[in-house]
Amino acid sequence: MVTSWDFRTMCFILFNIALALWTGGIGIFTFLATPSIFRSFPRDTASGIVDKLFPLYFPYNLAMSVLSLVFFLAAGGSGISVILVCLAIAINLFIVFILYPSIKKTKRQIASFERTDPGMPARKRFRRIHAVSAFLNLLLFALGLALIVIQSAG
Repeated sequence: MVTSWDFRTMCFILFNIALALWTGGIGIFTFLATPSIFRSFPRDTASGIVDKLFPLYFPYNLAMSVLSLVFFLAAGGSGISVILVCLAIAINLFIVFILYPSIKKTKRQIASFERTDPGMPARKRFRRIHAVSAFLNLLLFALGLALIVIQSAG
């Protein structure tokens, strides 16, 4: 029989695993995989490859942040960590349901990044929403790192 202490400990371990998968996933995708793909292939090809990953990447980040919250609360966690995870969930919900669909819609208007004028309205819009996406991705990474530091310190 699992005691409440064992259950809480297990939930805290699962929280740490979800947090590691969340932060590590962002780190690998952002700092290793994507730059490597764009260094290895022409821009349109690299963009096509990364486009195949996004339908998995964004929901994955949302799932890891939701699992982090569930496990953290089940472990009896509270305080600033709950606020940070809830912020991450809100950001991920915005990305999955608003920002990413907008990026896809805008990108369909651009036949080629290599052959179209950078001043084209769709290219300008893509640049703006891509910048928002990149900023939010880095913010999610920073939130994950902050949670790791908080959990390690306390």
